[in-house]
Amino acid sequence: MNAELIRALQQLEEEKGIGKDVMFEALEAALLSAYKKNFGGAAQNVRIEIDRTTGDMRVYQVRTVVAEVVDPANEIALAEVQQYDPTAAVGDMVELEVTPRDFGRIAAQTAKQVWVQRLREAERELVYKEFRDREGDIVTGNVHRIERKNVYLDLGRIEAVLPPPEQIPRESYRQGERVKAYVVEVRQGTRGPQIVVSRTHPGLLKRLFELEVPEIYEGIVEIKAIAREAGARSKIAVASRDKNVDPVGACVGPKGSRVQAVVDELRGEKIDIIPWNADAALFVAAALSPAKVVRVDVNEGTKTAQVIVPDHQLSLAIGREGQNARLAAKLTGWRIDIKSETQLKELEAQKLFIDLPPEEMGVEAPAGVAVANMSVADVAPSAAGEPVASPAAPAELSADGGQGGADGPVSEVNREAAG
Repeated sequence: MNAELIRALQQLEEEKGIGKDVMFEALEAALLSAYKKNFGGAAQNVRIEIDRTTGDMRVYQVRTVVAEVVDPANEIALAEVQQYDPTAAVGDMVELEVTPRDFGRIAAQTAKQVWVQRLREAERELVYKEFRDREGDIVTGNVHRIERKNVYLDLGRIEAVLPPPEQIPRESYRQGERVKAYVVEVRQGTRGPQIVVSRTHPGLLKRLFELEVPEIYEGIVEIKAIAREAGARSKIAVASRDKNVDPVGACVGPKGSRVQAVVDELRGEKIDIIPWNADAALFVAAALSPAKVVRVDVNEGTKTAQVIVPDHQLSLAIGREGQNARLAAKLTGWRIDIKSETQLKELEAQKLFIDLPPEEMGVEAPAGVAVANMSVADVAPSAAGEPVASPAAPAELSADGGQGGADGPVSEVNREAAG
């Protein structure tokens, strides 16, 4: 039996990847439990030892040397110990071999369940340690099952769960389908490691570009920022550490092959690749691509940017439901206020009009009323006798929200920047 035990442990180590030391410790713990159940009691101080080479098992009882025995299960008389160890003294700890003759048979039967449980725990711990270091990485698995809208991916030794909040809107999954996902969390649960993955995390976009673009993987091109609305549109800002390497062109790839591979993996999500710039005004202007920008005025103190665009580019700059401007704000970290050239002229004219003295406008200020408190409507009635309406409100976007607007034709890649 002992030789068979060693062979079995060797086989388990090869097949399961669990070291023999872990297996021996699990078996010794199981045998200890079996011995106390069948031969002793829970109060006994017992130690099990298995020879790592031969597989021989021995049971040792640890007792305290005393002058007079009160607890026979854990104490031994000094006179008895001195028969084989004359140097023994009161207070010493001695080990006595108490291996029963039929211990092997009984222990094997009792220990089997405990051993299997400990092996399962050891394997779970190994899997946990393996995946704990993979947080922030990409995993590929097959859709194993779908329960309560949770998608479970088979990763081989373990399952990963793709919960509804981490699924791309309107994306469907079929059993057996191969899916790439981003590991957001690995935690140890009562039933083993739990791996939570995402298809919406910006990190997935970053890792996919690392897989497709060698220059990113090698560190020549750096991803500086990502803004993503999963399933709809993303913007990615890139910079090059090598002046001879165009970062946008490297990400786009020959005939758009690299960015297209990422788009295909994300099932049609549009991707704008933006050249990063340390100059905030230039970066904000590029981030609003594909819209053309006339001027950007930045306020470093409030981190706001006023952007002026041609009238026909206003809808494009804002994007459908404010998406383009909202993503630009997230990408740059700046609050963005977008105005058309006409809106700017109207606002400037309004300001100039307010600043004029009343006598120059042909209006006499009411007695006791300060000119500074008078509104445009007070002094500038329209031809129809109604107050002049304020110009259309400009779109103002921050990283937290956005304004609405129509969306013109938008390219998936900032090809002007690539050129």
